[in-house]
Amino acid sequence: MTGALPAPEPTSSTTGSAHAPNASGRAPTPNTSSTAPAPLAHPLPTPPPHTPRLRFGYGTNGLADLRLEDALALLADLGYDGLGLTLDHMHLDPLAPDLAARTRRLARRLDVLGLTATVETGARYVLDPRRKHGPSLLDPDPDDRARRVDLLVTAVQVAADLGAHAVHCFSGVTPEGTDQDTAWKRLAEALVPVLDAATAAGVPLAVEPEPGHLLATLADFHHLRTALGDPAALGLTLDIGHCQVLEDRSPADCVRAAGPWLRHVQIEDMRRGVHEHLPFGEGDIDFPPVLAALADTGYQGLTVVELPRHSHAGPHFAELSLPFLRQAVALSQGSTP
Repeated sequence: MTGALPAPEPTSSTTGSAHAPNASGRAPTPNTSSTAPAPLAHPLPTPPPHTPRLRFGYGTNGLADLRLEDALALLADLGYDGLGLTLDHMHLDPLAPDLAARTRRLARRLDVLGLTATVETGARYVLDPRRKHGPSLLDPDPDDRARRVDLLVTAVQVAADLGAHAVHCFSGVTPEGTDQDTAWKRLAEALVPVLDAATAAGVPLAVEPEPGHLLATLADFHHLRTALGDPAALGLTLDIGHCQVLEDRSPADCVRAAGPWLRHVQIEDMRRGVHEHLPFGEGDIDFPPVLAALADTGYQGLTVVELPRHSHAGPHFAELSLPFLRQAVALSQGSTP
C-alpha cells in the first residue's frame, strides 16, 4: 500500500538516527529461578474461532505536546479503540505524588470515552534527565538497575488499575565494556521481580526487540524466554517497523512467527536497515499482508501507531493514520476500501 501521508511543515528537527543491528552471538544463559512463575492470575483470553476485528490505538509519545485529557478526547473523536500510554512527566508521571489517585481518575475517563490502553515504558528521560532511556536493566550499577525494575513494577500496577492489556518494556543497550554473557544474565535477573509482579496482577509483560539493544530480534526474545523458563507472564511487543529494519523475514512472516507470544503491537512505516519511525506511505512496508497476518493470529490487543518524533504534528498524523490502517485492512480482506 503506497502513498505517503501529507505532513505540515515541522516546527523543529525530527531527523531519526540509524542503528546498526547487533550481530554478536548469544551464549546460553542459566535459568535465574529454580521454579517457573505461577500462571497468570487472569489468563489471556483464548482467541475466538472467527477472525477478530483489529483494534487500533495511537501512542501518547507521539502526542507529547498535548495534555493527556486533550489527547484522550482527540483519539476518541477520531475513532481509535485505545492508546499506548507512555508513563512520562507530561502525561501520567510515574514518579509524581498521588499516582494511584491519578490512575483511578484516568481509568474512569478511559471508561467514559470507551478507550483501552497498553502501558508503555519507553520515556526518554523519566528516570534520568541526562541519559536517554537510562538507567537500563543492563546497567553495571545494581542500584541503577533497581530503579528501572521499580519503574516496571510500578507500570504493572498502573496497568492493572487501568485494565490495560499489557506492559511494554525493552532491554536497553549493552553498556560499553560489558560482555554478552554478563548482559544477558543481568537482564534475566532484573526481570524476575517484574514477572512476579505481572503474574500476581494478571497483566503480561511484553518485551520489545529494539534495534541496537541487547534484545534486538525475535531470536533474542526466544533466547530470553528460554533462559527464564518460559514464564506465562512473559510476552512479546512486536514493532512492525523493526521487523522491516532487522529481521530476515518479511514483516508479515514475522507476525505469523510471533503469533503465540504477541501481547502488544506497534506499527509505523520504516525503510530497510534504517531505524527511523515514518508516517504510513513514507517507508517500504506493504501493510495489507501485515494486517492480514495479524488478524489470522487471533491477536486481540491494541495495534498502536508509534510516531514519537512527529509530536510537533501529532493531531495531524493521528487523524491520517487511522483511515490508512482501515483502508489497508479492507485491502487485506479483498474488499473495496
